[in-house]
Amino acid sequence: MLPMLIATVFAPALAVSAALDHAQSPGVFPSPPGKGTGIWAGAYESARDLVGQMTLEEKVNITRGYTVSDNVCAGNTGTIPRLGWPGMCLHDAGNGVRATDLVNSYPSALHVGASWDRNLTYERAYHMGREFKAKGVNVVLGPNAGPLGRTPLGGRNWEGFSVDPYLSGQLNAKTIVGHQDAGVIANLKHFIANEQETYRRPYFGVEAVSANVDDKTLHELYLWPFMDGVRAGVASVMCSYNRINNTYGCDNSKLMNGVLKSELSFDGFVLLDWNAKHNLESAHAGLDMLMPGGGSWGQNLTQSVQNGIIDEGRVTDMATRIVAAWYLVGQNGPSFPAPGIGMKNLTQPHDQVDARVPESRLVILEGAIAGHVLVKNDGALPFKKSPTMLSVYGYDATIPKTKNTDILFQLGYTSSSEMAQAVLGTEHHFDQAARGGTIITGGRAGANGPAYIDDPLSAIQHRAKTDGTWVNWDLTSFNPDVNAASDACLVFINAIATEGWDREGLHDDFSDGLVLNIASKCANTIVVIHAAGVRLVDQWIDHPNVTATIIAHLPGQDSGEALVKLLYGEAAFSGKLPYTLARNESDYAVYAPCGRGPSNTTDPQCDFTEGVYVDYRHFDEKNLTPRYEFGYGLSYTTFDYSALSIDPPTINRDTAGVSTPSNDESLWGVVATVNATITNTGPVSGAEVAQLYLGIPNSPPKQLRGFEKVALCPGASAETSFELTRRDFSVWDVVAQGWVVQGGEYAVYVGASSRDIRLTSTITV
Repeated sequence: MLPMLIATVFAPALAVSAALDHAQSPGVFPSPPGKGTGIWAGAYESARDLVGQMTLEEKVNITRGYTVSDNVCAGNTGTIPRLGWPGMCLHDAGNGVRATDLVNSYPSALHVGASWDRNLTYERAYHMGREFKAKGVNVVLGPNAGPLGRTPLGGRNWEGFSVDPYLSGQLNAKTIVGHQDAGVIANLKHFIANEQETYRRPYFGVEAVSANVDDKTLHELYLWPFMDGVRAGVASVMCSYNRINNTYGCDNSKLMNGVLKSELSFDGFVLLDWNAKHNLESAHAGLDMLMPGGGSWGQNLTQSVQNGIIDEGRVTDMATRIVAAWYLVGQNGPSFPAPGIGMKNLTQPHDQVDARVPESRLVILEGAIAGHVLVKNDGALPFKKSPTMLSVYGYDATIPKTKNTDILFQLGYTSSSEMAQAVLGTEHHFDQAARGGTIITGGRAGANGPAYIDDPLSAIQHRAKTDGTWVNWDLTSFNPDVNAASDACLVFINAIATEGWDREGLHDDFSDGLVLNIASKCANTIVVIHAAGVRLVDQWIDHPNVTATIIAHLPGQDSGEALVKLLYGEAAFSGKLPYTLARNESDYAVYAPCGRGPSNTTDPQCDFTEGVYVDYRHFDEKNLTPRYEFGYGLSYTTFDYSALSIDPPTINRDTAGVSTPSNDESLWGVVATVNATITNTGPVSGAEVAQLYLGIPNSPPKQLRGFEKVALCPGASAETSFELTRRDFSVWDVVAQGWVVQGGEYAVYVGASSRDIRLTSTITV
């Protein structure tokens, strides 16, 4: 049961104040101490023993960051030499270790989301985690459960797996387990409703935007993947830059104390996003660690304890949570290297710390293949035989001009040098096409410097040498000549995105014009789009000479080899869109990020009035026809769905006033199992992502509640089972402050996408 003080302020959760006409986030105090139960039990026992030997000054020392001269980690905690505690290095992690050498560039999270592959997601996270460990990084600053993708223009959407909370939650959980199995602390971010880069933090006298989100939407949409992450055992959560209901994320006691540490029973530590808005009282609000320095705490935290302003028990809990995370993943053992040992200034003499292992190579390649989504194919792919002549066009086909040690390398801007010149917090309008070369990642904190870039043109050339194919290319012209004898013309375009700024739009005229110019001269035009998010295609997708289109997302360093294997049929397309690709920008429930409004206010407000109706939920509710729906993706083979059955459900409706708390184990109990048979009815082997959607009363028409990726040879069948938990059937009751199962008919949809439903049934509760 919640403490009385917390319970009383929970009732008006995240309400709107009529007096102020602004959403308000109520205070929730005190900050609940970590319990150290379940998987945390042993770690807490060890942490309590170690922290119990620390002085107040030593406990404070590990709750903040320090600038050090012997590594370039994004952050370093203090150390406790007297007790042999070495401190921790914290560093950025989107698709690999950023701003260092001798590591790999993995597919970005959006690419992984398009694979819908739990196993590959785990393997990617595990091998990536091993690289962080080899470099002496204790805390991986990822994965991302936020932004979820409220606006398709979000500059960091590519750092997350999907706009759908269920898919995001499943893949975040697998990533967390993979990282922590490898011996590094995962940091789930950004908590919460951090859905735009525009006014994401206070700059130049303007407050950060306030994400004004109601309690039901918060729980059913934005909190959903964080719940999965906490259940998976995540050891750290990062609070966000933005305000939520007019209180800054890292000072929001309702969210940190009330939701994260009480509702979800989170036992790890809450980490400040770098230099995020906070104050001394943020310690009472639930914040546990500052980065990259001492911020508002510094020596003030020690003095405040001595003066009776901050209770020392709160500081002890902060230190215990941090040290328990360290023990949880086994960093106390002899196998963990010195913090930051492989994170050095690359232009200064340093030892080579090679973090790569041969076992990761296949994971990187298979991951790159799996996230490609074939959205159009009029028989152009796979190539029926080795082409005699191929023509390649577009700026995205080749490598960037440089990949060295500079800021372009460090921030993932090698193909978009203009972004490197921009100062955070200032207004900029970037070209949405990164015309400096192919992109394999987005920009800034989530980026990675690859060991190499296997670009599309190079991979095509290598294959051409083997097959005797003649290759033409023009990577700069807007309206190039085309050799009329070409068997196929491949056009490579892209859409870049970066932390710090939201995107200008969802397509650009130069790239669209290039596609149309080639299609006007080549009867077999194949378009490949490397995209850091939604990229509209309606300007040319219906052109009769555009015979195939591939959304290639952000594949990592094996981009070219992965694509060539798919083009030649040596690998099969199995990716599905982890978002909806609309026909028009106006079709999205929310298109643009919130601004300062007509009054140019210094207190920007962003009301999430669309509620849970984001992406396909909105399209279904409004009966809008997308160009390509959520979960859509073509294959080189065909699949049949049959034999739908539902095991007798063991679920009953909740009576009035009864609800299940978020930390109740029964919420995760399986209450229904849906079975279906998938058969490969086509001529070649392939993998199908079978998807289950649930129609919950008084909710969006469909919500994803299960998926399974099944690999099948021609003619083979497999029974697929979807286990549904009590949580999957539940809605959030804002009065009871818990999860409730309503009575009524729950429609069950099983199919190949959110619109391609093959089997239906109902479950009566």
